[in-house]
Amino acid sequence: MPAVQMKTPKGTRDWAGDEIALRNEIFDKIRKIFELHGGKEIDTPVFELKEVLTGKYGEDARLIYDLQDQGGELCALRYDLTVPFARWLGMNNVRQIKRFQIGKVYRRDQPAIARGRLREFYQCDLDYAGEFDLMVPDSEVLSLIVEVFETLGINITIKVNHRKVLDGIFAAMGVPGDKVRAISSAVDKLDKTPWPDVKKEMVEKGLDATVADKLGDYLQTPKSDIDGTLDFLRGDEKLMANEDVKKGVEEMELLSRYLNAYDISSYVSFDLALARGLDYYTGLIYEVIPEPTSKSGPELQVGSIAAGGRYDNLVGMFSRRDIPCVGISFGVDRILTILNARQKVQAAKPKIDVWIVAHGSTLLVEERMAIARELRQAQISVDFNPNASQKARKQLEAAEHAAIALYLEEDAASPEEIRVKLVTLPEKNLDKATVCDREDLVGEVKKRLA
Repeated sequence: MPAVQMKTPKGTRDWAGDEIALRNEIFDKIRKIFELHGGKEIDTPVFELKEVLTGKYGEDARLIYDLQDQGGELCALRYDLTVPFARWLGMNNVRQIKRFQIGKVYRRDQPAIARGRLREFYQCDLDYAGEFDLMVPDSEVLSLIVEVFETLGINITIKVNHRKVLDGIFAAMGVPGDKVRAISSAVDKLDKTPWPDVKKEMVEKGLDATVADKLGDYLQTPKSDIDGTLDFLRGDEKLMANEDVKKGVEEMELLSRYLNAYDISSYVSFDLALARGLDYYTGLIYEVIPEPTSKSGPELQVGSIAAGGRYDNLVGMFSRRDIPCVGISFGVDRILTILNARQKVQAAKPKIDVWIVAHGSTLLVEERMAIARELRQAQISVDFNPNASQKARKQLEAAEHAAIALYLEEDAASPEEIRVKLVTLPEKNLDKATVCDREDLVGEVKKRLA
């Protein structure tokens, strides 16, 4: 029998140790902010009926993982958390909710693991569903984005656009209605592909080259803050004659006022080339880009680390009534890539509070167990080497991730008595250890950890 190839599937990887701890820390921080905003958590299956996912993702539908037909229901792995949420709303007749969800999604994309681009990855989503005043939940989502990345210590820019503005520009420039989504998919590549290549793709998709050039004049407009881009749009009579553009501009004017109220306007730029190729977006759309830092390098060019927008018609595909929705999805693995790289240049933090070192004729196995139990009951993390036959100093060397080492030894005068010494790490000199009374151990450890 040939040997099994020991590797993970393309675009996937194993996780362990410090990376798991850091990922859980990201989850905890994001979950806390979601809850501060009144979010209620849900969970959905990692696979859905294929018909639920079909027709929602435009050209990206080719990236969906179909599951093998085994004579039952045709299923596929979920591509994102948004469409399953819309299905959940329609199925349960929920009319209004502020929901969040953390889970894995799957895409048959070209992976780049070093940059956090995987085929299996985590998303953290928060969405407002229901009837709300115009642009109020949209602005609150943008405020939440700023809160999350301030908490994580990542400087960001939020690029925004409006589907009505973009669709109106397409119409005003002469893009046929049946080609809008295909051309949107090409436009969506402008942040990482030169304009000549994007234009070539548009022409290959059947767009007249002259129309593509007109479109390019607008799409390559220098990025500005919201008010600057609104001034540009209002100054173009041809565009403002289009009803979609006019309505989109009115909504962006209102959004600008609300962002000023949240004091987050400085984080936001209005980018007319932002398209978000997914078919279900109907209004405001946005992507979050990390700002470069002195610790960044080419290997940290991870692309967008969060994205979302308004999708008012998606739930109507699963029920008889539409429910307006707007939300954000955080790409946890890309965020982890950034934070993990930063941690590598910082001093490692202790991962265990206490490491127990033992020395004696009986190896003090039971004493180590008793002390470990007592400290854990006090919510103090503890570990020890099960092989206590090693010399004490050798055991102490394994305590590099602990804050304190406890050194247990038999009293030479009274072997039935156990002496406990505390060593504050990274100091590893047992001669500088402090003797502690057994009954005061928990209190003394807590004092050292404070």
